[in-house]
Amino acid sequence: MPGGRLTQPERQQIATGLADDLSYAEIARRLARPTSTVTREVMRNGGPNAYRADLAHRATERRAHRRRPTTVRGPASAPPAHGRDARAVAELEDTLVTALMVSGLSRMAARVLACLLITDEGSLSAAQLAESLRVSPASVSKAIAFLDQQSLVRRERDERRRDRYVVDEELFYQATVAGARSNDQLVATARAGAAVLGPDTPAAARLENIARFLDFISDSIMRAADQVRELLRETKAAPPGKG
Repeated sequence: MPGGRLTQPERQQIATGLADDLSYAEIARRLARPTSTVTREVMRNGGPNAYRADLAHRATERRAHRRRPTTVRGPASAPPAHGRDARAVAELEDTLVTALMVSGLSRMAARVLACLLITDEGSLSAAQLAESLRVSPASVSKAIAFLDQQSLVRRERDERRRDRYVVDEELFYQATVAGARSNDQLVATARAGAAVLGPDTPAAARLENIARFLDFISDSIMRAADQVRELLRETKAAPPGKG
């Protein structure tokens, strides 16, 4: 039943597909489900190497059970900002978490970053993150430490001297630059290795080609990041109605 919750037999088919080394797209095609549904299911339940259908099904049931009390109506329920569809926003956040996990983040780091990205202010305190995600402050702190190390968030102090965690396009520029520069040591090592192996040997040529490839890619990423950064700054600086 496309669009509904995954059933236990469907989860078993996913597990079988992963064991057969099928792609998410192929597994989804066999289930008549969107690829994003299969990707999200696998990534939120241990990833392709640890996914188990029975554990995933029980975990989903537990999550559904925990969510039920949050649907009660009352004055404490704040209306969605800007007239947004609350369910659509929740689905967006869920999909964004999956995409960030596919890119290499842990689930908690992905949840924290997604929460910040879809917040209009672009910043939240640790307490606000813990409350929004319904997790412990310690879980938030650990995720923030990792995101900070990767230059994906930055800390700021508000007027009450409390830490707030901020995400914006400048941080993604810095993370992109850091990623491009992460190849520098490999480039240098490959070129040093080529010298050791001798200039006219196949092994040396291989290492030199690897160094050239990574050097070119890093340089291209750096130039593209700088160009987009300046374009975004010019767009922000443009007077209203101009653009």
